[in-house]
Formats: sequence, structure tokens, C-alpha cells
Amino acid sequence: MLRAEKIGKTYGGVTALDGVDFDVRAGAVNVLIGENGAGKSTLMKILAGVEQPTSGRLLLDGQPVRFASVREAAKAGVGIVFQELNLCPNLTVTQNIFLGREPTRLGATDHAVENARARAVLARLAHGIDPDAPVGDLRVGEQQIVEIAKALVEDARVLILDEPTSALSAAEVEVLFGVIGELKRAGVAVIYISHRLEELMRIGDYVTVLRDGRLIASEPASKVSVAWIIDKMLGDKARQRPRGGTRQAGAVVLSARDIALPRRGGGFLVDHVSADFRAGEVTAVYGLLGSGRTELLESLCGARNAGGTVILNGEDVSALSLAERCRKRLRFVPEDRQRDGLFHNLSVGGNLGLSSLLGFLRGGRISEGKERSTIADMMARLGVKSAGVEAAIGSLSGGNQQKVVIGRGLMTGPLVMLLDEPSRGVDIGARGEVFDTMRALADQGLAVVFATSDLLEAQAVADRVLVLAAGRLTADLTIEQATEAALVTASNAVPPPVLFRETAA
Repeated sequence: MLRAEKIGKTYGGVTALDGVDFDVRAGAVNVLIGENGAGKSTLMKILAGVEQPTSGRLLLDGQPVRFASVREAAKAGVGIVFQELNLCPNLTVTQNIFLGREPTRLGATDHAVENARARAVLARLAHGIDPDAPVGDLRVGEQQIVEIAKALVEDARVLILDEPTSALSAAEVEVLFGVIGELKRAGVAVIYISHRLEELMRIGDYVTVLRDGRLIASEPASKVSVAWIIDKMLGDKARQRPRGGTRQAGAVVLSARDIALPRRGGGFLVDHVSADFRAGEVTAVYGLLGSGRTELLESLCGARNAGGTVILNGEDVSALSLAERCRKRLRFVPEDRQRDGLFHNLSVGGNLGLSSLLGFLRGGRISEGKERSTIADMMARLGVKSAGVEAAIGSLSGGNQQKVVIGRGLMTGPLVMLLDEPSRGVDIGARGEVFDTMRALADQGLAVVFATSDLLEAQAVADRVLVLAAGRLTADLTIEQATEAALVTASNAVPPPVLFRETAA
């Protein structure tokens, strides 16, 4: 249905795509995979009219096309759900779904039709989101459902899904897969990008692999395996990936006692949780969407006004703000890096160094040489792929943007690092690098705490796993105890809560 022929794209002196061919078949899930920086998102932006190719051409139904905008592509039947949320938080769910394409009657918006169609598409997605709710009140997973609904109301013939399940619960993923099945049966061509390899193997019909902006391989999914995909994605890097070791935990540096965060309308988002976090230990906070894992980390760092007591390095910081806790060397990396983690008007270097400016002062002025060398060292340490310190932050891939957010926290010399879904939207190669960094920080004596909805991720990275369900702590497990069965059972438990126990160092 859609074909990209010899597509090239350059940004200044950086080549993002180098003569890439990509065939998109009707009635099939066309998987596109590769590391961050491989060119996946750039190719998708060209197909959807966001970007224009430097060279090559697009064919739709065998006819050459060139989309000057997203609206032009949508009118031709090519829709896209972006990896990063693209919503207006001050508008309702319905207003976001129809923004720029409101149904009208006698020159005015037909709100009855609009509301009926919004409810129908949300019902198709089997989700109980209130169409009249402000999008800013929704969690990230719910906002992702709204993004998908926006594309479905367009009746797209080609639907691009860029990391659509990165913030969804297992139940929501199943709903999405059911919708994709319906679209396939209706003859829609689905382009699917994800870093969850088992997910790709389950849903994909055709697999195309990009590496360093080039087409590496393209095969029917029936002919490929996870091992084949990893080999094509990473090449020699797959055999060079370092692995973490076993750490000896030290003293308690962060204590949470009876943390309670009320839910609007009654109940608790975080229901009286107590836990200790130790130097030199990586702790995973595991749970499904709505479990309270994000809210717990936000309560610990001061982003939420929660009850209970937070003790950092022996000092009660419960009454301190987020900024004050940061100055006490407690750092937080948020889940939504685009909205909460990045300064889009600053360069890569500007984003990295913003929290460390006092450290660059020399005689009352910032030493640009010291700042530049320190930032360059951090970029090298984290493996940030960029055209340079002055490059625009928006020119980086999602994984490299995530490294920048983490690096900004590391440059302040923290005692505790709290990371919310640090691998969200990050490919398998960059994910390994992020996790290696987390393990290295623990080896250096930091307490590292990360929230995740990925069971295998918790098992692979953590020394210890806390499991939340419905806001309560349902399990506190050593990594030896954190079997798949134990984690699944605890994450679906109807609490009683786990009673807090102080453990020996």
C-alpha cells in the first residue's frame, strides 16, 4: 500500500537515514525495529508528513506522493500515534480527539456528534476514560489511550504506532492488540514500532530492521526469532554488552514511613507505604498501571504533598519542597521526559548542566571551559549520541534524551537517584546502557530506586523488588525471591498490606 524508496535524510552534517527502502503491506502489522538513533522515528515522520526527505520518494497505491504536513498525510489516509504524547492538558479528552477537525453544523461545532463519536471510539478501546475529563488529570497510560483514539477517528488506511504500549498496563495492551486485529481484518496497514521484542514477535507479520540509518534486513515474521532481531539490531555490540554484578548493600540513606497520598474522590493512591533504601543497592518498585509506583516516587522526592515521614541521610525532609530535597542530594528522573524532564529551548549541554551551574562558577562568573569539559565528560560517560554539546535537544533520539535527563541529575553528586520508568521508549541497546549506568552508580555507593511496569526488567536489574498493588506494598523481595510467579501474584493481589520490617544492614 505504501512504499518508501531510497529515503535519505540529513540534519546539518548528521545522516539520519541513508537510502532506506521500506514496504508497508495492507492488512498486516509491519514491524520496524532498531536501536535509538537507528532512524526509525525519522522515517516515520517522513511517512506522516512531519519531515521532508532529503532524497528518495514515497509511493501510495503505486503513485508518487509528498506530504507537506501531518494534515495532508491524514487526508491521504496515513495517520500516526507519536511515541511522545502530543496532547493539550487544559482541554478535555473529546476536545483533544477532535482538535483541528471538529464536526460542525451550521458553522458551529456539533458537540452532540463530537461526544457520541468520542464515546464510541473509547468504547472500542474498552477503556472507561471520561470523555469530559481534562487530559491533564489523566495518568500517562490513559493519555496514551487518548492518542490512539485520535488516530482511530481518522479512519486511517495506514496507521503508524510508535511505541504505543510503553505506558500501558497488560490489560490495556491486550485491548490494543484486539483493536489492531480488527484493523488488519479491515485491510488497514499498521506500522508498529516497539522495543519489547516478545511483543513484536507476537503481533508482527513483517519485520524490518534499521541500524545507524541504514536498512539491515527485512523478513516475514515467521522466518525470524528474538535472537535474529538482536543480532541484526546490534551487530557486534550484542556481544560486547557488559553485565552487572552482585552488590553488598550499605547503610540506610532514605527511609519512608507510612507514606499516604489521598486519591481524589476517596481512597489512596499510595496507601501507607513504609520502606528503607540502602546505599549501594538497586531497588525496583514494580507494579501495574494504577499501582501507585509513580506516585510513591513523586511523594519521596517532594513532587506530591503526601502524608508520612521521609528521612534522607538521617534528616527528616518531610516538610521540604522538591527543590529543597534536590539540594539535599535526592534526585528524581520523571517518567515523561518530554513534559517534565527536558528544556526544549536549550541545547544538549544546556540541559545537562542546568542543575550544576554553581559548580562552574569562577570569580562570580561561569567558566565556560569548565562547564563544557564537564558536560562533554558526562556525555561520553553515558554514551550520548549527539552532533555536539550545542546540538538541539530535539535532534536526539528518545534514548539519548533519557540519558541527558539522567546525566543532569548525576552531575549534582546525588546520594539517592529515583528513576520513574527509566527505559520508557528506549531501545534494547540504549536500555542496557541505562541499566549499566544504574548498576555502576550503586557500585559507587548511591541508593538507586526505579519504578517499572516491566517484570523482566525488575528481575534483570534490581537487587531487591518492592511490589505495589492498588497503592499498597504487597511484597518486599530479594532478587532470589522475585520469581515471575511471585511478582505476578503480588502485583495482582488484593491487599492486606505488607507490614514494614526494619532489616539489618
